[in-house]
Amino acid sequence: MVIGVPKEIKANENRVGMVPAGVEILTQRGHTVLIEKNAGVGSGFEDRDYERSGAKIVDSAAEVYGNAEMIVKVKEPLPQEYDLIREGQVVFTYFHFAASRELTEAIIKTKCVAIAYETVQKEDGSLPLLIPMSEVAGRMSIQEGAKCLEKVTGGKGILLSGVPGVEPANVVIIGGGVVGTNAAKMAAGLGAQVTILDVNLERLRYLDDVMPKNVRTVISNPETIRKAISHADLVVGAVLIPGAKAPKLVTRDMLKLMKPGSVIVDVAVDQGGCVETIHPTTHANPTYVVDGVIHYGVANMPGAVPMTSTIALTNATLPYAVKLADMGYLEAIKSDPELAKGVNIYFGKVTYKGVADAFDLPYVPLEEALAS
Repeated sequence: MVIGVPKEIKANENRVGMVPAGVEILTQRGHTVLIEKNAGVGSGFEDRDYERSGAKIVDSAAEVYGNAEMIVKVKEPLPQEYDLIREGQVVFTYFHFAASRELTEAIIKTKCVAIAYETVQKEDGSLPLLIPMSEVAGRMSIQEGAKCLEKVTGGKGILLSGVPGVEPANVVIIGGGVVGTNAAKMAAGLGAQVTILDVNLERLRYLDDVMPKNVRTVISNPETIRKAISHADLVVGAVLIPGAKAPKLVTRDMLKLMKPGSVIVDVAVDQGGCVETIHPTTHANPTYVVDGVIHYGVANMPGAVPMTSTIALTNATLPYAVKLADMGYLEAIKSDPELAKGVNIYFGKVTYKGVADAFDLPYVPLEEALAS
């Protein structure tokens, strides 16, 4: 198979879809890998590193898309890439379709095979290709939130840890999954007072057992959210419904309860956000203010630490990419239920229910789409 890795073009996105070690594994198995010139520079990988691993360096994204049977990348295609995608071409990346009708309709029109990292799912319900970036984003949410709390960036001027004789900050984390757990670890390690809210009581019991004493767990409902955020200096949105829009758990009315200069970091923004007033921002302009509350809505947070993020991501994606290349996409998705759950759009048919529901589009079960 010919695998193509284009350079990411989303603003301030420095990750790349494959590391040189992955190229070496694929080329040793008889596959051809095309890397767009300078695609890996932002993550610390030079063209010569890819060439030594067996890749062919090409000058443009058009060459990558025009010759590859499978595209492996990091972020969703942008409008200037839509026309480059061919019918029947496999595109293996993060899509987050439910957050964008435009993207969904554009990919339907291409009639490609869109396999979304974020919905590849194991039997136990875990999301192996989302976990690495959720770990990064969860940890970064505290790092970025702490920066936003500084007076020079418009915050209250609070140090998360406090100092002897001064109380630490109050951090509220909505969601106790991978993002929330990693955020809590970071915030607790810095010495903040941390509250984790989740609807799953068993998950809260587990977190209560493993977290340090400065972390408390609370069942999540509108009343407990209102109470928690009214005392919060930093709120982290860490809610995920795989492949679907995030529920709006912090409403505009709730903002009035928050302290002026407090901060919201909504990690769920790439799925529409769990805060009603959030919208996507960039690393260049990461924040804005609504009702005196600083909102941080960067949709590709891990792109700020691309060397760590790229290695972590490709550690997880490479085995699936190898399977798709070795077996061909049809046999791979027929034989691997995990990959099958990643197929969101197949030759113009929406095969992931969460995406269809988000935009009231016809839903076609994957088995039916494959049969046709």
